[in-house]
Order: sequence, then C-alpha cells, then structure tokens
Amino acid sequence: MSNAFRFKSGTALLLALGLGVGTVTPIITAAPVVAQTQTQTQIQAQFTDVSASYWAREFIMPLAARGIIAGFPDGTFRPDEPVTRAQFAAMVRQAFNQSSVRSATSFVDVPANYWAAAAIREANTMGFLSGYPGNVFRPDENIPRAQVLVSLSNGLNYTASSQNSVQVYRDAAQIPDYAVASLAAATERRLVVNYPDVQALRPNQIATRADVAAFIYQALASQNQVATINSPYIVGQQQQAAQPTVPTGTVLSVAYEQSDKVVVLPDETAALTLNVAQAVTDSTGRVLIPVGSQVVGELRPSGSGSQFVAQELVLPSGQRLAINATSQTVTTTETIRQGGSFGETLAGAVLGSGAAAAIARTTGDQRVDALEVLAGSATGATLGRIFGRNRVDVIAINPARDLSLTVNAPLTVSAR
Repeated sequence: MSNAFRFKSGTALLLALGLGVGTVTPIITAAPVVAQTQTQTQIQAQFTDVSASYWAREFIMPLAARGIIAGFPDGTFRPDEPVTRAQFAAMVRQAFNQSSVRSATSFVDVPANYWAAAAIREANTMGFLSGYPGNVFRPDENIPRAQVLVSLSNGLNYTASSQNSVQVYRDAAQIPDYAVASLAAATERRLVVNYPDVQALRPNQIATRADVAAFIYQALASQNQVATINSPYIVGQQQQAAQPTVPTGTVLSVAYEQSDKVVVLPDETAALTLNVAQAVTDSTGRVLIPVGSQVVGELRPSGSGSQFVAQELVLPSGQRLAINATSQTVTTTETIRQGGSFGETLAGAVLGSGAAAAIARTTGDQRVDALEVLAGSATGATLGRIFGRNRVDVIAINPARDLSLTVNAPLTVSAR
C-alpha cells in the first residue's frame, strides 16, 4: 500500500514538472524585451521594500524593467511572499519565448476565464510546467524551491554531467529523488541562488518572490539573455575567499642553521637554503608563512658584493611555492693572507667552493678542507687572478643580519 502511494505521488510530481517521457528538445529563442513606459519603469525602480542593499535587488530590478515581474499598486514588491504555480507560470511566460514542445493540456481546474489561463497554457506547451494526474494543475498551490528549479532546468533542457553536483549542498539529503538529476543540472548551470546560506538549498521550502526572481534571472543569464552579475549567493559563482597573499615589500627574517657566517668570493655563485625565523601573518593574525619554512636560493654576485636571490619557498607542510625575494647586497669583506691560518676569522664558517679553494691555496692551511663547503661555482677568471697571489679578499656574510629578504612580487599562500 505504501509503495503504491509513493509511486503515485512521484508520478504526480513528475507530471506536474513537465518530466514526461519523450519530451521534444525545445528550441530556445531570444527572451522578449517587453516595452516599458517611463512611468512603469519608474514605478518598478521604486519598490519601497527592495532597498539598495537587499540581497535580491540585482535580480529583481532587471526583471521588473523587462516586465517579467511586477510590483503591487502600493509600490511594494513583497519579496518574501510565496509564489503560486499560476504566478510562476505567468513569470515563465514573460521570461521565455520558446517553440512549443507539446500540445496544450485542458486542465480541469483552470477555467478559460482564469486570470493566468493563457500563461499556464504557454508554460505548459513550452515544457516548463505540466499538471498532476487527472489533468489537474493546482494553480493556487504554492510552489517549492526545488520544483521551480526543476521546472527551469527541464524547460531549458539542461542535463548534468554528474548527479553528485548536488553534494555541494549541506542539506542535499532533503532533495526529493525525482529532483536530483534536474537540480544537479541547475546547479551546474548556476541557476541556484541560496540566501542567506549559499550551501543550504532548502529544496522543500516554499519559494518566495525573491527566490523565483533570482532563479529566473539566472536561467536567463545561462541563455545569455541578461548580463551576468556577481553575487555571493549564486551557487558555483560566488567568489571564493581571497587567497591569502604576502604583499610586495614584506620582509622575511631568516636564519642559517649551519653557521653564523658564510664566506664567498665576490664573483661566486653558491646554493644556500635559509630558514624563516619569524612567522609572517596577515592583518587578522592568520599565519601565512610559518616559522621553519625554508627559502631555497643562491648567493649571486651583485656589484662589488654578494646578494641572496630566493627561488622557492618550502612550507612545513611540504608545499613548494615559487618566490621572488632578494636580500640587500652584502659588501663586507675580509682579507686572507698568504702563510696565515684561517683561525678565528673563518672558524665555523661555511665556504663557497670557490672561496674554499682560494683560501686553501693562499694560506696553505689544509684545515679549510674540514669546513662545510657550499655547492656553487666561481668563474675561471676569478680563480686565475687569485691563485698565485699572497692575499684573497672574500665576502663575509652574517645570514641573520645581512640576508633578510624583501618580497618583490605578491606571493599567494595557504593560510594556516
């Protein structure tokens, strides 16, 4: 008994929404631009209950200007009032001008002199709305949000790439089975507008006049009949939260774990990896670059000194980001003399490979070989000038003091 009841109810809904088998694909033509007098346009622009900040104003006003929807004699629009099936048919008739896909049905509860009889007939023949079993239309029945969207989706012959598209809604489990495929298509075509919670579809809630205006506007936008608008309540179009960005000019405090001193030749290039010593946060306190993130780059010749050029930022999560950041040019030099030893001057220092070779050759102190040497290179001309001389000038860099990095281009990261 219960199974039979569910079958009959589902069939009634399918019929009511124009989901009959073998429906002919509708031919879409341009939506009519209804001529307006200046007085009518002015009236529509002055709905006393649709303020400039009202969430649906951008949907309501263009439709009012086209004559697709209208206000009341007292100058109101009454956006929160429910919409009946007859009223929805009237709006559809004004919004869309499609070829008929079927013969008109004679609904037993829609007499010829009923105010919306013509609109119901045209919405029916265009494929947007059908009746219930027994040729009943129920013109005065309020229409739920899901039915409005199913009607528009099917009337425009939209299909979904995947029924899983409805999973963007937190209340997707409340979608009636008959509506899932059509609502998935409506979602993919951005017909769905959910206020105030974009993730809450509320499929079985009665549609308001504002809801229907928004759905119809989006349906027209999907057909390129009206301009696309931006609204945070359009599902799939709402702008994603701006990705956290480290702005140009941000200074990164860094440290070098291997040593307090790095020594290179003036013309030497040496690979170096620094660690972020102080977290970078945005104005709300979100951590954009955590402490311990690594900055991979190299020391390069710059004028008469050496400059660190960052190439990649490696976050603790393992995420790797290209980064455009540089240090100041370091020009602090130290002189290593022939016959001397590196002693306290170079104790614990990390050397560029060119500096290591030049110092060892100049001083003859083989203990240089025990120091850590960076991968890199110095030009043959530089080494040729140094070898055989009794002194060598090197650039001595204190990473914590000298290598603070300035970000030269915005860096988009994931907030922590």
